[in-house]
Amino acid sequence: MRGLGLTEFVWIWNRNQGLATPGLHVRIARWLERQWSGGQGLMLLLAFRNSGKSTLVGLFSAWLLFRDSNLRILVVAADHALAGKMVRNVKRIIERHPCTGTLRPRRADQWAADRFTVRRTAELRDPSMLAKGIGANVTGLRADIVICDDVEVPNTCDTLAKRIDLRQRLRELDFVLVPGGTQLFVGTPHHPFSIYGSEAYAAIGEEGPFLSGFSRLEVPLLDPEGRSNWPERFPTEAITSLRLRAGPARFESQMMLRPRSIIDGRLDADALRRYDGALVYTEANGAARLVLEERRLVSASCWWDPSFGRPDKGDASVIAAVFSDEAGDYWLHAVRYLAHDPAIVDSVDEATQLCRQVVQFLRTFHLPAVVVETNGIGRFLPTLLRRELERAGLRAGVIEHVSVRAKDIRIVDAFDAVLAAGRLHAHRSVFESRFLEELREWRPGGKCRDDGLDAVAGCLLSEPVRLPRVFPDAAGSRPGGWRPASASFRADTDFSV
Repeated sequence: MRGLGLTEFVWIWNRNQGLATPGLHVRIARWLERQWSGGQGLMLLLAFRNSGKSTLVGLFSAWLLFRDSNLRILVVAADHALAGKMVRNVKRIIERHPCTGTLRPRRADQWAADRFTVRRTAELRDPSMLAKGIGANVTGLRADIVICDDVEVPNTCDTLAKRIDLRQRLRELDFVLVPGGTQLFVGTPHHPFSIYGSEAYAAIGEEGPFLSGFSRLEVPLLDPEGRSNWPERFPTEAITSLRLRAGPARFESQMMLRPRSIIDGRLDADALRRYDGALVYTEANGAARLVLEERRLVSASCWWDPSFGRPDKGDASVIAAVFSDEAGDYWLHAVRYLAHDPAIVDSVDEATQLCRQVVQFLRTFHLPAVVVETNGIGRFLPTLLRRELERAGLRAGVIEHVSVRAKDIRIVDAFDAVLAAGRLHAHRSVFESRFLEELREWRPGGKCRDDGLDAVAGCLLSEPVRLPRVFPDAAGSRPGGWRPASASFRADTDFSV
């Protein structure tokens, strides 16, 4: 009996419950057994909502204890109630499955709602199965198997801070797992930057996917040919109805396992057009020319929304640069989230550090001027910035601006039309920054971060600054007048008025 396979174990359970075993569940059960038998310690099971994946993982847990009663299993979920639900399910399986009745302990105190200990030969401190929420303290726990069941839900990933916190807490589980242990993630993606994603979350400094190295099984509702993976429960008519009720974002994310934001943002981030090119600056015959993606640029806007807070605490200090070309398209070439270095504050104060970063930003991108939002702490920064520009030998304008319109209105006015027209391009570095998250998640009156959005909105709404003509004696001291008609000229005529 101990050699009974997981698929047979599941079939016996379903038969006793008067249920059939769908081919989808056979496929998942075989994959779980194959990975376990092959010694694969890192597993990721992604399956569409209502596919029965958590029930199958519960049967998998009972089967593992049936095979080896000395195993310790820790279940971690988005909250304690969800984790406890799986533990209670496994308890019922052990009580009622024909193969596991002898595992039930004699003492009632070993058969609690969120933890239990089966009959085993080893004397171990930790129970056979234990439920914990992702926010719980796991210090001191030890487990042979850690099951992360739906740890990513809207409540744990709808803001940047929550996504960072979720990753940090999941990394703590490495210290719970015994050497040679197994970790199994089960869930569906709830965000474009999901922990289940196949790409690195560059905005927070990840160099690879969060679950890099995990053996993956992905089971979307529809196969590559568009057929249902569980036709008995989800026929074509039911899928069509579900798609209409759920909406495209939720259907793609929850049923097709393609990470999308299921939070309805106000702005259409998918309309942002990506490019990889660099600025090409040239001078000839006393005139400058700036080209991007083979288009000549004719104007530029730069906006700095200053703050002394750290980027992960409070408002961020953000500077952005937007160029426009002869066709009227906008090119969001750079968004920088500035931060001062606390280690050198004694020698260089926070404001000076930020101003020096702004100077370098202007120099790098050939910007003729910067608008400094002077609400709050920004009042004294223009004078300090002009001093740093002079010290750096860079001639650029510093324009002071007090924002009097509501931020929500500014953002909508700046982005709505240009995104709808498909005329806003963004550099690769912008896509890899936190700006894209802000754009996807922003809603009027919401609590999501919008510092980058506000700075870019300022660029889009501000009037372009005309650049002066390059004179030979000013070479290297200021950006060239790369925009057409940026210089004035005098014409001699032979008529009078």
